[in-house]
Amino acid sequence: MNIIKLLLTELESEAQTTRKFLTLVPLEKGDWAPHEKSMKMKALGSHIAELPAWIKLALTTDELDFATAPYEPVQVESNDDLLSLLEKSLEEAITSLNDAKDEDFDKRWLLRTGETIHADTSVYEMIRISFSQTTHHRAQLGVYFRKLKAMQNKDRFQIHL
Repeated sequence: MNIIKLLLTELESEAQTTRKFLTLVPLEKGDWAPHEKSMKMKALGSHIAELPAWIKLALTTDELDFATAPYEPVQVESNDDLLSLLEKSLEEAITSLNDAKDEDFDKRWLLRTGETIHADTSVYEMIRISFSQTTHHRAQLGVYFRKLKAMQNKDRFQIHL
């Protein structure tokens, strides 16, 4: 079984679905979130677009420490910007996977904030986490879409009373 080939196939499959979602992000509502603790629409879209780059991160580093590298959403202004960010992230991921050796996937990888360890995994597991996070955040974005649609329908209903 060729793990690199399998990961590349999965990456392309996820990319097809992600492209569809990112074309639908209503960036005019970029500062909207369904709850005060939720990520804003624009930040969520850019986070989804950059997640494939975590594959390169996992393959080329030993850890990510949010205490020394806090997360800053990439600023985007259009759906084309989101798609460009996704394509850049995919290119980095594909190149990194093509350059990888089987033994690279067994190395230890940490996700932390200072002394707080969020994940102590292998590189392979971190790559799987990046795929899971992509799926999770796309679903989250889908909820945003449905909530916005429901709000629009409610507004239309009230207008027609």
